[in-house]
Amino acid sequence: MKISVFSDLHFGINANTILENDCFENAEEAIEKSLDSDIIIICGDIFDSRYPKPDTIAKATRILSKPMFKKSDVKIMSTIGKKIEKIYERSMNGIPVVAIHGTHDRLTKDQINAVQLLETAGILIHLHLNGIILEKDGIKVAIQGMSGVPERYAGQILEEWSPKPIEGCYNILLLHQSIDPFVYSPQEPPTISVDSLPEGFDLIINGHIHTSTLETFDNKKILLTGSTIITQLKKDEEKPKGIWKIDIPKKNVYFEELVKARKFFYEEIKINKEMTFKDQIKQLILHHSGEIKPPIIRLKIIGKNLSNVDKEMKIIQDEFKDEFIIKYSKHEEAEQIMKKTDYLRKAREGSLSIDEMGTKILLDNLESLNFSKKIDSVRLFEELNEGNIEIAEKVLMDDLND
Repeated sequence: MKISVFSDLHFGINANTILENDCFENAEEAIEKSLDSDIIIICGDIFDSRYPKPDTIAKATRILSKPMFKKSDVKIMSTIGKKIEKIYERSMNGIPVVAIHGTHDRLTKDQINAVQLLETAGILIHLHLNGIILEKDGIKVAIQGMSGVPERYAGQILEEWSPKPIEGCYNILLLHQSIDPFVYSPQEPPTISVDSLPEGFDLIINGHIHTSTLETFDNKKILLTGSTIITQLKKDEEKPKGIWKIDIPKKNVYFEELVKARKFFYEEIKINKEMTFKDQIKQLILHHSGEIKPPIIRLKIIGKNLSNVDKEMKIIQDEFKDEFIIKYSKHEEAEQIMKKTDYLRKAREGSLSIDEMGTKILLDNLESLNFSKKIDSVRLFEELNEGNIEIAEKVLMDDLND
């Protein structure tokens, strides 16, 4: 039996830009590379927004429907904490796709998110604090998953759920969280560590963290899937994007690169007096020419008195607009300026969305006003953002009355 694994497709990211089709093209290649597998696993953040636009859902559905038309002999043996009638017959017509939702897909518990919507359409099987056992030719695979939850609750929720491996199966646990020592955002420290991960699983698969790696800690094999799309423009995203394959019963786990994906290069450049600014930049970016698609080059420009950089960079971006997508940031070597821009730098490098930044600021304010740490700040922010003032007030009053 062969299983294909990938994560963080972020359908809808970079809408209305030159990069808007990259997420769909990369996901389509990931799906096509997975059509030789018996099971496909997607480990969260299928969509970039909690409320994806209809055309985004339509494009995603077209891509994710492809496994349904590929013959498969995989059968459902049983479920783990999930009602069997929640699994639509259509989702088992071809290669079964098993997925969890991530932090970008997540809505409050009384709302149906976009990944659950795909389940009702028979596109995939959605897991959250439950699981499914699949079988082919006598080989059984138990897949259990916890979809993305707010980081501050993740450790407690995982502990209370307490998933256990199933005897006689190859056991997989799916997560979409920051895990210490793997940290996605410094603004939301993890409450799950490698030590607190449950024992006995053959493979623990985690999305959310956009660089991929396979590590073993005290007999716990942990696969960080990475993302199929460049989102953060950080140095560690220079690693190739791709999918992972699991070969059972050999228990071999290996990586396959997406060959059509746009390349990304991160460069730090310190302005010197030996060469003009334009010549320095041109020499650097031309080193990355010759790719199938115009690569993204992120420049971190370091120096003093960078007031003319914007004008110079505009000229360079226009000159090379057909060959490169050039992004840049300025880092003046002045302590006072660095202090003033520290928060925005951290937000940018942590790739915090507007919603994440807003929720973080709201949570800090609630704590300063002595509201309970158990208050659902994500839901409160969403209700305020949607203009539902009365519902937001009820959330606050319920906390005061506890």
